[in-house]
Parts: sequence; C-alpha cells; structure tokens
Amino acid sequence: MEVGIVSYGAYVPRYRIKLEEIAAVWGDDAKSIIGGLKVKEKSVPDLDEDAITISVEAARNAINRGNVDASRLGAIYCGSESHPYAVKPTSTIVAAAVGAEPNLTAADFEFACKAGTAAIQACMGLVGAGMIDIGLAIGADVSQGAPGDALEYTAAAGGAAYIIGSSDLAAVIEDTFSFTTDTPDFWRREGMPYPEHGGRFTGEPGYFKHVTSAASGLMDKLGTKPSDYDYAVFHQPNGKFPQNVARKLGFTPDQIKAGLVVPMLGNTYSGSCMIGLAAILDQAVEGDRIFMTAFGSGAGSDAFSITVTDRIEEIRDAGPKVEELLQNPIYMNYATYAKHKGKIKVS
Repeated sequence: MEVGIVSYGAYVPRYRIKLEEIAAVWGDDAKSIIGGLKVKEKSVPDLDEDAITISVEAARNAINRGNVDASRLGAIYCGSESHPYAVKPTSTIVAAAVGAEPNLTAADFEFACKAGTAAIQACMGLVGAGMIDIGLAIGADVSQGAPGDALEYTAAAGGAAYIIGSSDLAAVIEDTFSFTTDTPDFWRREGMPYPEHGGRFTGEPGYFKHVTSAASGLMDKLGTKPSDYDYAVFHQPNGKFPQNVARKLGFTPDQIKAGLVVPMLGNTYSGSCMIGLAAILDQAVEGDRIFMTAFGSGAGSDAFSITVTDRIEEIRDAGPKVEELLQNPIYMNYATYAKHKGKIKVS
C-alpha cells in the first residue's frame, strides 16, 4: 500500500520583527551575533495567537486545499514544544475546530523541533496498517527565547499541517528513517518560561550528527544519492546550518533554495521543516523527488523520501502558498514585540 500526503497547509502570523531591531536593544555584542545567522527577520504571534490557533489555521488550510471531509479523520496528532496547556490536549481543540468526528484517536507530540514529523510517521503507520482512513499531522510552535539570548533572534511562530492517507495522494512518501540519541543540547523544564541550550552540544554533536546520520541512513536504505532528488529541505534553526549540512551531504544550493524559508520567517521549531516542505510542494511538479530531514533537540532526526504525483496540480492553488503567507508583513518595534511574546509581566 502506498502512503503519502493527501493535502497540506501552512500558517504564518503577519507580524514581523527585524533582527536589527532586537540587536539594537542588546548592544554591539548582539549585532555581531546576527551576522552569522543568515536570518533577516522573524514572525511574531498576535496577542491572541498560540500553538493551538496556528494549528487550527494550518489544519483548515490543509482540509480546504484537498477538499477533504474532516469526518474521515481517524487520527489528529499535534507536535509542538509550546502547547498552551501542560495538561489539556491541543489536538482535541483542533479536532473540534475543524469539524472532525469524535471517533478518532488524538494526542499531543513533543520532541523539540521534530514533533511534527514524528506525528507524520505515526499517521503513516496507522494508515499503512489499515487502522484509519486518513490522519492529520501538525507541527506548530510559538517559539520562545530568553531576552538577550541567542535563541531570541530566530525563535518565531508558524506551523504546517499534513493529511496522510493511501488514496488521492499529492505526494507518495517512499520511506522514512530516524536516528535518535540522548544528547543534552537543548531543554526546558516544566514551569520554565524559556529553554536553555548546551553550548558545545548544539552544533556537531546535536544538529549535524543527527541530520547527517538520518539522511545517510535513508539514502543507504533506498540506494539513492543526493543527485536523485530535485529538492531537499533540512531543519532550519538559522540560515547557516541547513546550508552547511546540505553541502556536507552532497546537496546543491539549488536543491534547497525553494524550501529555505528561514531568512524571512525565523525558526518555527516544530513547523520549521514542514513549512519548508510546503514551500517546495507549492512549486513542485509530477515526478519531482523531495528529500526532507527534520531535527529535534534531545536529540533525533526523521528523514523522508517523497515523490510528487499529478494530483499536486489539482490542489496546489486551493490554499494559501507559503510565499503568500510571507507577504505583506506588519513590522513592530522591540517593545511591541516583547508585549506580544509575553516578555513583559504584569503582576
């Protein structure tokens, strides 16, 4: 049985802040940080937006794009590291908002920035086993970074939703491969407002080891090589890491260009790779092959090999494209940004 993407949708808030605006608050040392990030600006949630509202908007866009009957949904899994409730599922709220029937399974996933791709894998398994008709996998975040911390310059807001099934496929997921270890590169304990990161573990032991291991593992499994793919997308914590890991693996700048949305969006954590994939699907054509590898701190990577079908032409224009979602931004200063992000506490 072929399993793949029936439809997809993304959502990005319109508000933005330029990295220079953040750096101006924290001084000359901060200005030196942003030079190597290769990010110009990042999205910021409105005062009434959170991981739930972003998930709902992305899910609705996916359902509308594919003209999918929400009552067919047998599973809804929401991946995020900024679920609004510690105990109360995001997924049940999304189910109600999109009009799903109650005879489904639902759960919230958490694995840093790869929770959304883990949700895709779970839906693939249920569809492939014949346990459900279609499933909805979402990756969405309202990312947090402590004031003045390096994370603050890229932590953004946005998400993407994918409907996974076995018929009417816009893209076939040929296979997937994961690589996981206990690497303490990034964490946030219950009750902590901001995450912490483990310095020397962030780059080579964290991101690069896991992305290259998962990507190489999948290509070895399938007997493929980078030149077999038309597009590639890797987790985008900044603009530098995905370009470097693509080069290490043998992918070209042209292959990753379409999915590299982080310079004008920032790092949407669980939505990062999935929004990049959506941007690729917005322009891919039948027969194109896409290679995707997500990364989540803690740490693990999920790699996917995807082939686009002719149905992409039927559904592509029925929902907002990522390029459209990034247009007409509303820029804010640091004070307004701090208010939107809850950095200003009122007793």
